[in-house]
Amino acid sequence: MTETIPAEPLARPTQRSQAKADRRAALLDAAAGLFAERGFNGVSIEDLGSAAGVSGPAVYRHFASKQAVLAALLVGVSENLLDGGAAVEQQAGDPAGALRGLIAFHVDFALTEADTIRVQDRDLDALASDERRAVRSLQRRYIELWMRVLGDLHPSLGADELRLRVQATFGLINSTPHSARVGTSHATDASVRPVLERMAWAALTSR
Repeated sequence: MTETIPAEPLARPTQRSQAKADRRAALLDAAAGLFAERGFNGVSIEDLGSAAGVSGPAVYRHFASKQAVLAALLVGVSENLLDGGAAVEQQAGDPAGALRGLIAFHVDFALTEADTIRVQDRDLDALASDERRAVRSLQRRYIELWMRVLGDLHPSLGADELRLRVQATFGLINSTPHSARVGTSHATDASVRPVLERMAWAALTSR
């Protein structure tokens, strides 16, 4: 009889490693807010550290440079969009459900990551060429994921029109950080979200 060896339990993060991860996340969150407000060139390493509650030199324990912070922010959000969109597609029961799920997913992104959208709109060119190419590649794959889902729903549409509809819809949703400041007296998450979802669905599926 073969003895069964119990599986090793998954390693749990140590208190120190968790604290380091939390500090890195805090720095990225601070960077998104500061870069959105002042622009990449208007923020110093000392500003980033102060906003995250550490000294300026302590930032270098997590990032090699201010540009590395920007790269982690923009490459990271592009990776998260692609991974999250793929999960939505895989979990959906049909093309219509997948498309509605993608719309809800991207609207949530626009409402919760407004600062990151502003940073990408203004400061993408501040990335090094390799990092900029990585962001563009991830974005293309995300667009192609949406095109695939929309094409399953409307197989009569050609690739050019699928791409146009998807990119136009991104323009609609991603304009939210500039047109509706959630949390202000004239815009709340509850009021903006359903409007964006209805408009995106109409733009994607209109005949």
